[in-house]
Amino acid sequence: MVGSTGEFFNKVKAFRQQAKLSQTALADLSGVKRQAIYDIESGKYLPNTGVALKLARHLNCRVEDLFIEVTPQQDTAVTLAEPLPRERGRVTVVKVRDRFLAYPVDGRHAFPNELQPADGVMASHGSGVRFFRSQADIENRILLTGCDPAFSLLAAHVSKADPTFRVDCRFAATHTAADRLARGETHLAGMHLHNPLGQEANVTLAQKKLARTGAHLIGFSIMEEGIMVGRGNPFKVREAADLAQENLRFINREPGAALRLLLDEMLAESKVPETAVTDYDSLAGSHHQGAQMVAYGMADAALGLRPVALAYDLDFVPLAQVRCDLVIPGDLISDPRIQKILDILTSQALRQEITLLPGYCHKQTGTTIASF
Repeated sequence: MVGSTGEFFNKVKAFRQQAKLSQTALADLSGVKRQAIYDIESGKYLPNTGVALKLARHLNCRVEDLFIEVTPQQDTAVTLAEPLPRERGRVTVVKVRDRFLAYPVDGRHAFPNELQPADGVMASHGSGVRFFRSQADIENRILLTGCDPAFSLLAAHVSKADPTFRVDCRFAATHTAADRLARGETHLAGMHLHNPLGQEANVTLAQKKLARTGAHLIGFSIMEEGIMVGRGNPFKVREAADLAQENLRFINREPGAALRLLLDEMLAESKVPETAVTDYDSLAGSHHQGAQMVAYGMADAALGLRPVALAYDLDFVPLAQVRCDLVIPGDLISDPRIQKILDILTSQALRQEITLLPGYCHKQTGTTIASF
């Protein structure tokens, strides 16, 4: 992974792995302790010139290949083409003639409505595909299955770092994503189950599903989950139990979805039966579908995330914060494509953008949660 210290980031781990050296072996060659190599790679320690020269010599590279200075970025004057939905909102920027123009990508702009490009078309007999692109392009692709909408930011940062490499994100609830990962139908899965007291629910699920291959769980985000309601919160919903109102129309998520599990736990704690919630069995297939139904007056409340609520100009009632982890099967951890993703997860740029999302935190982004 790429480590960072102050205004530098380093690629010591990447070069060490390329040289097939352990941390202990590199430490012995460089005349330092193994802990020093660990601290250098994790960005906790910037070595002096002598150690840096030894590292470069034994890793067959230049010092400037290992340690790269990060130049602080200066603010650039722009013209705001459309009003920002919130202060310090994220923007896309384009230069037209001699002006930089900024367009917001938060709020209703966060989830654009557009057709998705395809990689090919299925043959009439259904057993083959005719590619629209080279097979090499297909093989330089990673599939990430899960339901954190911020996964698209990870994909964008990966593409910026290596335009030949792409991460495709496909929506699926936590248990569905785990099942697909166990069946070998995706490279990575996102899990964001809520932790009972003293337990790690994501780790428990991964151990159950991936006992054969083992797995590594890497923290991706901490996000706020809750209830999306109409502007002004007309039913005055403050907690899960408030959904049990006679005229409140509710849209639930499918069984196994992390938010539905959270709702069921909270209703049980409040001693509110599921039957007291009108339309408890009415389901939305995604956060967006639930938000659309509330926005179009087809429902009064739905489960979802704060950025999705803002995208549809809805109010949001927070219920809990949850950590979303990336789960990597043990036999894929050394795949160079996976290693590139791990590098990006430790980058300051990705962490900063995650923190800019409403209801998100990057506190554990890139942190190893568990390995088995």
